[in-house]
Amino acid sequence: MIRKTASLALTGITVLGMASEAAAGGRAVECYEQVNRPAVYDTVYEDVLVSPAGQQVEYEAPIYGTRERVVQIASARVSYEIVPAITRTIYRSVRVDDGGYSWEWRIINGRKVLCKVRHKARYERVAEIVVVEPERRRRVVLPAEYESVAEEVLVRPEQRRIIDIPASYQTVVRRVVVREGSSSWRRVHIPRHCRY
Repeated sequence: MIRKTASLALTGITVLGMASEAAAGGRAVECYEQVNRPAVYDTVYEDVLVSPAGQQVEYEAPIYGTRERVVQIASARVSYEIVPAITRTIYRSVRVDDGGYSWEWRIINGRKVLCKVRHKARYERVAEIVVVEPERRRRVVLPAEYESVAEEVLVRPEQRRIIDIPASYQTVVRRVVVREGSSSWRRVHIPRHCRY
């Protein structure tokens, strides 16, 4: 690039020298004109990575439910109890007095006389409790006791899912230089002015 600039500068000085010589009345031997070539551009479509590929982990919480089950809260056992006696009340006549004889004063036909009096036996009804079945000891078997309880159970465990996320790209449009612009000198022939 430096060499090209120096060459252009040298050519420019030469042309200026010729111009001044022509202005002074001399005849041009060679003539050059500057040729500018513009830069050439092209449109380039390029995919640019916006976000790289990766993985995302999603978690789903475990699901619990309730289940009822029967549990034994007391085992079978044996105990003993006293069965009271069975009694019955019966009534019977009991002789409370044998009777017999006694002496007592009586007035008969206005006369006071001592009489021997005969008494009958005297009975009374008395209640009596009789044992129908005596007291006894009885063996009692108590069955096991059960109870229904609710408990929490795992229906579905925690789940983990890995999701692949593809890379994300975006198309970017940009202009690129295909050929840079340049300047050069071209020898020209101008009749009656420059010999070619």
